[in-house]
Amino acid sequence: MPRPNLLSLFENFSRYANSPAFVQHQGYRREVRTYAELSCRSISCAQELIRRGVQINDRVLLWAPNSCNWVAAFWGCLLTGAVAVPLDDSSTIDFVSRVINDASIKFAFLSRSKTSFAISVPSLILDEIANLDAGQNDVADHGRADDLLTGKTLSGESISRDHVAQILFTSGTTSEPRGVVLTHGNFLANLEPLEKGIDEYRKYERWLHPLSFVSLVPLSHVFGQFMTLFVPPLLGSTVVFENSQQPAEILRSIKRERATALVAVPRMLDALRTALDQEIDKRGWRNDSTASLAAPTSESFLRRAWRFRRIHRLLGWRFWAFISGGAALSPESEEFFKRIGYAVVQGYGMTETASLISLNHPFKATQGSVGKILPGREFCLATDGEILVRGENVSSGYWEKGAVRQQSGEHDGWLRTGDLGELDAAGNLRFKGRKKNVIVTPAGLNIYPEDLEAALRRQPDIRDVVVIPLESGANAEPCAVLLLNAISSGGSVAPDCAPASLAQTAIDAANSTLAEYQRVRRQVLWPDPDFPRTPTGKPRLAEIASRAAELLQPTATTNVIPSEARDLSSPSQLPSTVALASMSSLDRVELLSKLEQRYQLELNETQFANARTTEALQKLLAQPTARRSNYPYPSWPQFAPVRFFRLLIYYLLTWPATLFLAHPRIQGRQNLSAARGPVIFISNHITRRADMGLILFSLPARYRHRLATAMGGETLQEFRTPPPDWFFAKRLLWKLNYFLVVALFNVFPLPQLSGFRESFRFAGESVDRGYSVLVFPEGFVNDRDNPAMLPFQPGIGLLAENLQIPIVPIRLDGVWQMKQQRRRLAHRNELTVHFGAPVTFPANTPPAEIAARLQEMVRTL
Repeated sequence: MPRPNLLSLFENFSRYANSPAFVQHQGYRREVRTYAELSCRSISCAQELIRRGVQINDRVLLWAPNSCNWVAAFWGCLLTGAVAVPLDDSSTIDFVSRVINDASIKFAFLSRSKTSFAISVPSLILDEIANLDAGQNDVADHGRADDLLTGKTLSGESISRDHVAQILFTSGTTSEPRGVVLTHGNFLANLEPLEKGIDEYRKYERWLHPLSFVSLVPLSHVFGQFMTLFVPPLLGSTVVFENSQQPAEILRSIKRERATALVAVPRMLDALRTALDQEIDKRGWRNDSTASLAAPTSESFLRRAWRFRRIHRLLGWRFWAFISGGAALSPESEEFFKRIGYAVVQGYGMTETASLISLNHPFKATQGSVGKILPGREFCLATDGEILVRGENVSSGYWEKGAVRQQSGEHDGWLRTGDLGELDAAGNLRFKGRKKNVIVTPAGLNIYPEDLEAALRRQPDIRDVVVIPLESGANAEPCAVLLLNAISSGGSVAPDCAPASLAQTAIDAANSTLAEYQRVRRQVLWPDPDFPRTPTGKPRLAEIASRAAELLQPTATTNVIPSEARDLSSPSQLPSTVALASMSSLDRVELLSKLEQRYQLELNETQFANARTTEALQKLLAQPTARRSNYPYPSWPQFAPVRFFRLLIYYLLTWPATLFLAHPRIQGRQNLSAARGPVIFISNHITRRADMGLILFSLPARYRHRLATAMGGETLQEFRTPPPDWFFAKRLLWKLNYFLVVALFNVFPLPQLSGFRESFRFAGESVDRGYSVLVFPEGFVNDRDNPAMLPFQPGIGLLAENLQIPIVPIRLDGVWQMKQQRRRLAHRNELTVHFGAPVTFPANTPPAEIAARLQEMVRTL
């Protein structure tokens, strides 16, 4: 039976009430929202919209990055009968203002970063959605559960499949806004045949439930919405929002979240293919992988997975599929992922078709195709090969100048997609490219830019390429706009290979695989780190063509060196040596993140910390296989059996010893009585041996039993990997010390120079498991003759900002005197442990300010 509207999906929200619906990371914390919580928040958003005067068919703006609250706001719009108007998070304020005026926006949901913009309509910060549903634990609490399950709005009104669900405006243009109007029926026309196809696999899904999708696609895009908002509820699946664009971080997220599939645009899959290829080199798997990649493609899915079991272990054994959309996936990436034993699911569609026209079967996909046409729609190819489609999934019109403009009826209801395709003998659709991009040569021959781009991308020195037409009389010739890999495969800049020479070599190699009339004879080296792109990663062809035309002018230098190559050869593009030397640890963290984001690589933090000159930084950037700092972060000390053993030893040995030797006074512990959940404990640091024991002894049992302590990473590393020239017994003793310290005190490394991002991430994971964190913000033990505290490192501010939990200041008194006198037995009432009240800091408080204020709190206890 056809669904009445998208609200009927709430039946699945109730069925999978206790299953996790969404996972997101806020700073270093992991947040999980179940389907029941999503229902509550969505209904609360709808109630807030109604309270603000939003009525059925009113337009509501959503301008924010992907988040659980974004999803709740979207469903809140549908529950009200309002029309959602999602905009890409990177949209300019000028474009947003024009959309607000053109669509007569009644209300807006914004991210906190947008509060600085003057929005001319009432708005609500998405972060505040959590405050709307206080005390609501079940859909039935709202009194409208039955209505929701039958597809009615929160006010009890029935809406049909023809009711407008949202208007999707394209962003980043200077023309007047034009939005695609999509109804509930447009989405359901794609969702219902997919739901029917899923039914035969439900008996297998229960063994893997819940399926987990890591999503890299913005929710402002129809492909992202379809794979994040509408498909997961059919199976009670979990969606993980990953906001990082770093391939290494994405691969970690897949493993950490035990994902079953990745939803991404082709550009990100190309980057992941490169990252996995580099990982093969890092781990010394190249010889075995080369032989395995040469294996016959007819091998079964499971056989290929076994051949590449080390890569599958790297990503987790639950992971099995890459889902690509938004553009055409390169044949090289598709073949690579399939050869290493993963399914590659591609679809074809556009915003006007509510995402899908065709879709590949995960296990029966044909190489190079975008699948078979979905049931319920009419499809044909025009005489020139243009793809035409007709059916309920096709948008009824566009929103322009304050009203809906219906689709033109001159084509008898057929939507002319502007794309070229062909059908093979098995009925699979093959995408040929955009019709308007076809280059017609003076000989009257058609050149498809996608064919030339595919040949050029196969060259190792080409990172990306766009082929544009250069006018030649009434016809045109192809021109390749190139992004080069600034690094050679050996990990260093090839000294005798200028960018222009590398480009010409790649062009010649690609031309040798092309027909004579297809060959590229003009090229431009793009002068920026990347092409201008749409939110889904597609190159903006008009901007590229315009800029390329300027670079090809006689007054311009045609072979312009890309700025990435400039960055590696010219100190002017990097911080000066003087600036590097004066940077704080926090400044260096920010610089490190920016460089990694720009160059799409992962820098070794130890090497980065030691790079004190511009030249040293240049050499570091010229190492594509740089690996992260090798500090282990074991989670086994937090397993229940180990925790039981730790507490047993503590109460048998450590607690009595602390009571006998130190018998400290405890002041201010009542400040912890109102604290709930994990906190960050910070303290001055006098001695490695006594400080931790005194704090453990003084804490309430609920915190003592679940405490993760940050310890100098360099010290732990010395224990773990003693020098190889030491006597065997001594080396064994040091390794035993490492094991005992980690097991008995649940410590984790917090390096003084590098590796702190991994430490902060581990601290966040510990907090998610219910552990509080103990940190000594001075970073060093006070070995001076002066008992005054050392300055707190800004890293504590960064950690506090990202963990978003209360901070409890602690001061240890009397320890310094014992240390100076080399005593282990304290006098009566000599040692005192002071606890301050838990404190929190407003969002966006500078980390350096947090560190300074915390130091003053500890000093004045």
